[in-house]
Amino acid sequence: MKPRTLKAAMGLAVACVALSLPMLAQAQAWPSKQAIKLVAVFPPGGSVDQVARIIAQPLSQQLGQSVIVENRGGASGVIGTAAVVQAPADGYTFAVVFDTHGVNPSLNASMPFDSKKDLLPLVLVGTSPMVLATNVNSEYKTFADVMAAAKAKKNVSFGTIGNGSLGHLAMALLAKDAGVEWTHVPYKGGGPLMSDAVAGHVPLSIGSVFVTKPHIDSGRMRPLAVTSSKRAADLPNVPTIAENGYPGFEAPAWWAVLASAKTPPEIVKRMNEELNKVLKNPDVAKKLDAQGIDISGGTPEQARTFIEKQMTIWAKVVKDNNIKAD
Repeated sequence: MKPRTLKAAMGLAVACVALSLPMLAQAQAWPSKQAIKLVAVFPPGGSVDQVARIIAQPLSQQLGQSVIVENRGGASGVIGTAAVVQAPADGYTFAVVFDTHGVNPSLNASMPFDSKKDLLPLVLVGTSPMVLATNVNSEYKTFADVMAAAKAKKNVSFGTIGNGSLGHLAMALLAKDAGVEWTHVPYKGGGPLMSDAVAGHVPLSIGSVFVTKPHIDSGRMRPLAVTSSKRAADLPNVPTIAENGYPGFEAPAWWAVLASAKTPPEIVKRMNEELNKVLKNPDVAKKLDAQGIDISGGTPEQARTFIEKQMTIWAKVVKDNNIKAD
């Protein structure tokens, strides 16, 4: 190689190393710069808040850095998720989302972000069945009783945590499959829903294990069916909707951790590894199980595949039933 050519090649190599040093330094330094923020996209007290707080402490211990939970509720998770998209993509701000993240794009025509392009799923924390339940004194003793009443064109009504919620969409999908109609009664969250359901003011409720099981355990609510593909470990005697004559029916609640799509790949890889380690922690597993959550874990690619499939399924249900956001 000629001296001039060799000199040019060496200069190019030095330049490449120089350009890569800032990125390398950033990845190596993370997360020493500042506290990590987990944005729980719903208000305190709900399942998203609980999930964020359950994973925050062990994650902090593993990383040697403070992990803070910040609640940014509103618009079914859109406000908190938008805050993460708008934050610097430096690995210090992440979103903890609920299944509404998979429904919001089809319900909101003017989202402040693109759910697929602006966000990167880091890990699917877990899934949980929803429970179709009734007051213990109700005329409905089984899921078959509900379907018989609906097919007889009786006025069957059900409550959910809100218009456009996964419970609402699951019941709309079931109605379409069964060729029946029923009346949706939306509430402003799980607390108000369960208060009326326990009192018998709404004949049926559909909500997560997290909000429903305490009232089943107290003997005030009767579970009729679960929306998962297999029976819930916490409710082993409760059949699935699929078992009741609707094969393939599935509508799981789910939780995930997301990052800005611009987050450096080195940090994405590390955060995914750390979150999977958290989910394998026996204490974390025990706490999530107490919330009725079946742990998933896995790669960012697996999380993305799951979430985008949910988006596709529920977009069709929203369109077919002309469901609008509040």
